[in-house]
Amino acid sequence: MLFSSAAMAVGTAGSAAADSSRALQVKSSADVVVDGVHQRVFVSDPAGGKVVATTYGGTVVGTVASLPGVTDLELSADSGTLYAASPGADAIVAIDTTTVKEAARYATGANTDPKYLALAGGKLWFGYTSDIGSLDLSGAEPVITLAQDTQNTWSGAAPMLDAAGGVLVAGMPVQSPAELAVYDVTSGTATRTAHATVDGGNMGDLAVTPDGKQVVVASAAPYHHAVYKTSDLTADGAYASDAYPNAVDIAPGGAVAAGISGSYEPDVYVYKPGATTAVRTYDFPNTGQSSGSDLLQSASLAWAPDGSRLFAVSSNSEGVYSLRVLDDPTKAATNISVSAPAKATRAKKLTVTGKVRATVPLPAGAQLAVKRTDVESPGGRSLASVTVKADGSYSFTDTPPAGGKVTYTVSFAGDAAHAAGSGKDTVDVSRTATSLTLNNNGKVYSYGSDVKFTARLGKTYKNRTVEIWADPYGGDKPNKLVKKGTVSRGGYLSVTLDLKRDTKVTAKFAGDARSASKSVSSVAGARVRVSTSVSGHYKTKSAWGQKYHYVRKSKDPSFTTTMTYYKGRKQRLQIEAYYQGAWRDAGWEYFELGTSGKSEVTLTGTPTTNVRFRLRSSYIDRSSGDNVNSTTHGPWKYFIFTS
Repeated sequence: MLFSSAAMAVGTAGSAAADSSRALQVKSSADVVVDGVHQRVFVSDPAGGKVVATTYGGTVVGTVASLPGVTDLELSADSGTLYAASPGADAIVAIDTTTVKEAARYATGANTDPKYLALAGGKLWFGYTSDIGSLDLSGAEPVITLAQDTQNTWSGAAPMLDAAGGVLVAGMPVQSPAELAVYDVTSGTATRTAHATVDGGNMGDLAVTPDGKQVVVASAAPYHHAVYKTSDLTADGAYASDAYPNAVDIAPGGAVAAGISGSYEPDVYVYKPGATTAVRTYDFPNTGQSSGSDLLQSASLAWAPDGSRLFAVSSNSEGVYSLRVLDDPTKAATNISVSAPAKATRAKKLTVTGKVRATVPLPAGAQLAVKRTDVESPGGRSLASVTVKADGSYSFTDTPPAGGKVTYTVSFAGDAAHAAGSGKDTVDVSRTATSLTLNNNGKVYSYGSDVKFTARLGKTYKNRTVEIWADPYGGDKPNKLVKKGTVSRGGYLSVTLDLKRDTKVTAKFAGDARSASKSVSSVAGARVRVSTSVSGHYKTKSAWGQKYHYVRKSKDPSFTTTMTYYKGRKQRLQIEAYYQGAWRDAGWEYFELGTSGKSEVTLTGTPTTNVRFRLRSSYIDRSSGDNVNSTTHGPWKYFIFTS
């Protein structure tokens, strides 16, 4: 009899540690100003036409809108008013820093497009298209005066401005080579005292030193922040940076923050006045999808008045802007390396070495704090402090009392010239091997059997707790903690499981200060439930030691298999025929189970009569569509076709 799908009809019955950043809801950034009195940071957003005010931590406290194209910002001496240049409105807008609301608007004239602001000589100076103007608020009424540059220095664009005392410096931001001019504004009018075409171009920012004697320029080229004397605009040094300089700000104490638009270099360099080596650098992380770091925005660096913080605005490749708060920028970064042995023996002395690196060397005799963290001191235990040698190196010895992962942390608390810093390294300290066993590995049980799993823990130092986890086969059942407890006096811990699937059982010992952790697993199998019923026969009769079903050859018998269900599971139906004194294979095929766990197969065709047949249903591990249970064979069903 041919046994194949053609012969059957099948049916289914069923940067630093303290530095921080905060996302800004802006579309761009043109200027940043810090109000030390109210501890607020103001950011202008020309694309969004607004000024956003945040706390020092970056929390937004107010927004002033309806400022088309807003660019430069300037804070009054008493920090009570923030002035914003709004070229799209041909106006300068006064913002109350307490309420963060517009207080006044001063029209500068049609098509003036004021962009840059500077307070000097008792007036607010503004760069507008091809000239410089002033706003005088000292009288009963505001007075706008245009065309203050009588020598017609500028052409085609608004000059960038900054000032200190009575010195006003202007620069052309959109040309190459760059052009600078200096004005004396102490008399209330702008008298040009110096003018020069200088090295570089595409100026992004400029800043005048607090004494008014120098101006620092950030131009896309050359790749440094050039310094010029305001007396005659001759070169007066430079602050080293990289490609492409786009921002600069000078603290009231004279510290210089030089910024660049660089993807793979430090973004901000901090210098003491006149220094040739940066005391601190900051490299922004990458928060976008493309390679390279977030980019500093042009003219978007600003010091807190007390010099304790430096604020910067950056953006990533997805157009997300962030306010970055850089703490202790004038303190040299303290980098501490720690080198401990990769492995060590418990209760034996080991040596830890390292080195402190800082742009400003630590003072002689500087002390480093040392802390050891291990399994018995998870919060850390302080060891004797260590003194830094003249070359920045240090070393100390320790005898670790506990095994496992032991971490040594070396830290410097910081001082007036140095930021705090720390480093650490971990040693794998030896522990005594632990004996842990688990029974029943490789055994197979009937479906639903209650099986007792017993773990036995050998000798340990202190910890006598064992966990037992059960992970049933199949992706729909999680690995689960089924027992946790202290082992008996003999070291035993047991749990009984209702075994319905092949299950990986794992006993875990976490270890202690002297005993190594250990994990051991056993895999126990669970068979399926399987039965087969026969229909379509006209009688049953015991023969040849078995119960036979007699079927007329004109009748198609059906065999219904019931099996433990699992999604996608199939049962293997096999037929054998008794021929020449032995049972011989007559064919087999897999049939899918319904969701009720049933599969009905009808044999069709013209069978051979008076030949003994038998049939059985089986679950074959993996071949039946899954590996959740162990191979299980159902009982044979015997039948004969008659005329």
